[in-house]
Amino acid sequence: MPLVMLVLETLRALADPTRLRIMRLLASMELAVGELAQVLGQSQPRVSRHIKILCDAGLAERRREGGWVFLRAAVSETGAPDALGTALARVLVSAETDDAAFGAQCAEDRQHLGVIRSAREASAADYFARHAAEWDELRSLHIADGPVEAALGEMLSGQIGRLLDVGTGTGRIAELFAARAQHVTALDKSPEMLRLARTRLQHLPAGHVSLVQGDFAQLPFPDAGIDGGFDTVLFHQVLHYALAPQAVLAEAARVTAPGGRVVIVDFAPHEREELRTAHAHARLGFSDAQVAALLTAAGFDPAGDRALPGHELIVKIWTGVRREGRASVTEFPRLAAQ
Repeated sequence: MPLVMLVLETLRALADPTRLRIMRLLASMELAVGELAQVLGQSQPRVSRHIKILCDAGLAERRREGGWVFLRAAVSETGAPDALGTALARVLVSAETDDAAFGAQCAEDRQHLGVIRSAREASAADYFARHAAEWDELRSLHIADGPVEAALGEMLSGQIGRLLDVGTGTGRIAELFAARAQHVTALDKSPEMLRLARTRLQHLPAGHVSLVQGDFAQLPFPDAGIDGGFDTVLFHQVLHYALAPQAVLAEAARVTAPGGRVVIVDFAPHEREELRTAHAHARLGFSDAQVAALLTAAGFDPAGDRALPGHELIVKIWTGVRREGRASVTEFPRLAAQ
């Protein structure tokens, strides 16, 4: 599209007070359509029409999680200096200062976001209360989270770059490393877990974290290139859910930039067969040899490991570095059922 036409389309999309308010709200945090309607005091169908106009103009992005649709801003004041969207985002920031009425309206809107945050926290607290017993039972079998997170931080020394947290769950690991990452993508298959993660991560700057619904066996991201892909891909207590871990790591290799790292936190082999039914574990841990074979076949060079004995289950951390090429899935070694 010619630049002049793009400018005209963008300006038409912003030629409404409600849409200006939506853009300022999305600059603060990602919001569901219903949450936006609540803050704006308008019907959901009416807000949806405004959203469609903004999305069609490339100013906002929609993403479905189960029965919910979430919105995020597609432009940011911290983008490329010559980008049209960046310029528009900066104009909207200035408009709050220059126009007292608009600034007051935006300030009032942001105050309502506190209600949204509180509602999310209440929902998360209810979820944790309902599942606390089963989680406490599993935690009692292995070392506490603190030492594992400390060891993980030591092995992930330096800058993390673009981080993909696969199976983010409650978002704890994404939160832990957000300050050291250029950007965090928190992925989970479960919409309910993503809502928990969103609650935990909602204090972070808008645009620094992306929450994505997806399957670790079919990651919804393009192939990594020289300048694209993730610099760090992290599986924290996730790989034991994989029926075909070889395919999961092949997907990780596909989206990891050359020279990027993969980190796996999981259990060493064990015999707690009840975890298959009680917690849906498909694998009863992994040996060092198994992980090394999986990493090598996927296109990673094994780069070190650490054992963290605790109670009955031993937590292991394995790392690998992405090579230039990678093997096809058919070349992966088969893992014996455990």
